Amino acid sequence: MAVIHIDTSTYTQQLNEKQLRISEHFARFNAPKLEVYDSPKTQYRQRAEFRVWHEGEDLFHIMFDQQTKQKIRVDTFDPAAPLISEIMQVMMDKLRHNEVLRRKLFQIDYLSTLSGEILVSLLYHKALDDNWQQAMEQLRTELQQIYKIDFIGRARKQKVVFGSDFVTEVLNVNGKEYTYQQVENSFTQPNAKVNEKMLAWTQSICEPLQNDLLELYCGNGNFSIALASSFDKVLATEISKSSVHSAQYNIAANNVENLDIIRMSSEEFTQAMKGERSFSRLNGINLEDYNCQTILVDPPRAGMDELTCRLVANYDNIIYISCNPDTLERDLELLCETHSISRIAIFDQFPYTHHVESGVFLKRK
Repeated sequence: MAVIHIDTSTYTQQLNEKQLRISEHFARFNAPKLEVYDSPKTQYRQRAEFRVWHEGEDLFHIMFDQQTKQKIRVDTFDPAAPLISEIMQVMMDKLRHNEVLRRKLFQIDYLSTLSGEILVSLLYHKALDDNWQQAMEQLRTELQQIYKIDFIGRARKQKVVFGSDFVTEVLNVNGKEYTYQQVENSFTQPNAKVNEKMLAWTQSICEPLQNDLLELYCGNGNFSIALASSFDKVLATEISKSSVHSAQYNIAANNVENLDIIRMSSEEFTQAMKGERSFSRLNGINLEDYNCQTILVDPPRAGMDELTCRLVANYDNIIYISCNPDTLERDLELLCETHSISRIAIFDQFPYTHHVESGVFLKRK
């Protein structure tokens, strides 16, 4: 059996190295002492994607070595959440001798939750015909006797859903539970336990703040829903249709009544705020009704464009969540002209890699 094994004895050292790197990275901004939030040492990923390898009668998951590009057989994957690890083995046992379901299968994606749900997506180089759909429904019926499991089949110009194309996660933050719909192929935080710590950290920042909150790049409402109780009103923007749909679902599921989400890019919202363009998507929302003194941004790896940075700098309080220290540093060059860093933290979303999630709280000078 091929096992992707983690040497947990190296965890503290790798986290210390990240702490030192980020502290040195941002020392010139006169940042306070770095707050550090660790991860579970194993079984921390709620998402995992594997290629599928056919070798005679055998069938197994593989990954590719980033340096050598050699394929690595994966039967057990230490970073994966326990439910993913279990279902990985179940899937190979069920597919290995099922010619209809295994033929032309080249990838399997797993999306699981702390709440015990899992969604399995199977990707094919063939049309998903009636025979395939019947076989897939039989497998789902069998496995649902044991697991909260749904399936998606994907092929060129085809998506076949068996059950739901999402899972429902439940996160516990400061003793309160928050429910989040997480849709297949949409962005969600992969490390749920660290996500809970990120939400608790932002809550501790927002608790003493007042008035209204603006959030850009809100995704499925991960932050805005957990922070809504700290503000009179919350306005959030997101460009992805599927994420906005999930955010609306999550607003209702968590009984949040003071949060509005609009489907706009950060660039479009900047134009709307400056009065350069009008948008039908803002019908029913009067931006002048909001007294937003706090803004939260969680941009993609590319960070923010300069115009968005200039918009963000207009707010007294800035919470910047970043998955890329380099673009965060670039954006802080501009933001620290008007603001100073009050708190800075790292969250070890991606243990044993060079990637690190950062959070910065800035206050107007």
